[in-house]
Amino acid sequence: MSLGDGPRGRRRRGRPLLPASTRRRAAPTRARLLALRVLERVDRGGAFADLALHAALGRSDLAAGDRALATDLVYGTLRWRGRVDFLLSHVLDREPGKLEPSVANLLRLGAYQLCCGHRIPASAAVDQCVRTARAAGLERATGLVNAVLRRLAREHTGIAFPPLETDPVGHLTHALSLPRWLAERWVEAWGAEQAARLAEASNRVPPLTVRANPLRNDRDALLAELGERFPDARAGRFATGGIVLGPRGNPGHDPAFLDGRFTVQDEASQLVVELLDPRPGERVLDLCAAPGTKTTAIGERLGDAGEVVATDRNPRRLGLVGRDARRLGLANVTTRELDGTGSLAELAGDRPFDRILVDAPCSGLGTLRRNPDARWRVRPEDEERLADTQLALLRSAVGALRPGGVLVYSTCTLAAKENEGVIGALLAEVEGLRRRDASALPAAVQPLLDPDGFLRCWPQRHGTDGFFAAALETAS
Repeated sequence: MSLGDGPRGRRRRGRPLLPASTRRRAAPTRARLLALRVLERVDRGGAFADLALHAALGRSDLAAGDRALATDLVYGTLRWRGRVDFLLSHVLDREPGKLEPSVANLLRLGAYQLCCGHRIPASAAVDQCVRTARAAGLERATGLVNAVLRRLAREHTGIAFPPLETDPVGHLTHALSLPRWLAERWVEAWGAEQAARLAEASNRVPPLTVRANPLRNDRDALLAELGERFPDARAGRFATGGIVLGPRGNPGHDPAFLDGRFTVQDEASQLVVELLDPRPGERVLDLCAAPGTKTTAIGERLGDAGEVVATDRNPRRLGLVGRDARRLGLANVTTRELDGTGSLAELAGDRPFDRILVDAPCSGLGTLRRNPDARWRVRPEDEERLADTQLALLRSAVGALRPGGVLVYSTCTLAAKENEGVIGALLAEVEGLRRRDASALPAAVQPLLDPDGFLRCWPQRHGTDGFFAAALETAS
């Protein structure tokens, strides 16, 4: 059977295969074309960048280096879109957003490489963007792409951003790449300097972080083993099972991952389960469980004695919970498809839950370093809409908790309306529910508690994603 033949000698349909040498030469353009298609899906269709990129890479035959290039181009262009739009507006006769979307995203992609620390020569970056325009069917735009990017390469270092001291919102919007409404809220909430530090941290590429499975290995032994494959590996600062692998590598392909000896999870996310503090023998509910990283962390702590019930209203995502539980060897995890804002009486039955985790759907603005597209997808009005859902989930959870039980509410956002605002509303309407005393909370979370006893993780202070969590308890 020849290389170009199908399963029974039939010629494959579609484009003919190029010789290997030609494919290698074309790979940089193909990587950029893939990145452009993903950016278009995010921009036009509201797709999540990580899912769109994963799907596109899964369909491609790019080599590892070119897959890494495509990944960097997608995340980097989204991360710095506000900055590159400001720079492009100085060399265009209109705002980038007023161009044809495909052309605007191609210019952003090129501007990211020219202006945000890439080592590729400017001439090569411009040439590859022109080639990508042709490959994308944008021949009509090649002259514009070439002229604009060449001018930007010459002039961008002389373009001044609004100074933080006199125009903090403008600085966060144009120099640090936040949408203006978010820049305004951050400056109002924390002041110009802290808002800028947070924005800078949210623009850094995050490290890969994992959680050791204590049922299958000791963290220190796992760290020593992973150190041979991830030279930058170190123990986490806060979470008892956390290991920071560093900025490079693919932990999902590591043999220890495939053996169920660790799970990829940011340290702040791990600390939510530290705060929940599940004990062997308890019955625990994870109300918004998918994709299951916190569910499996609870299961690991319960061991053979206890049960964790994982619920979600999305059956496909709920399937990810079961799959990960099997990989980790957890027989104590059961899954149930349901909407957590409804009654949980049937689920609780005659044995209410000892502990409940409500890791609620949220705006996700604490995870901008991992999900840079969120800053452009989230709208100012989303916080109020999400807060209504979050409060409904908590009301349902309280009804399924035993007397003296523990309820932990967590989000990966920094918005007060979704965090302490929701907790305040819940405490005002539910009699007998109170915040747990800070002195009773686990040692691992103590360094991250604020004066109100809430767990708060900050990218600029702790090197983690931005998280909020509150531990509540009912009267015995």
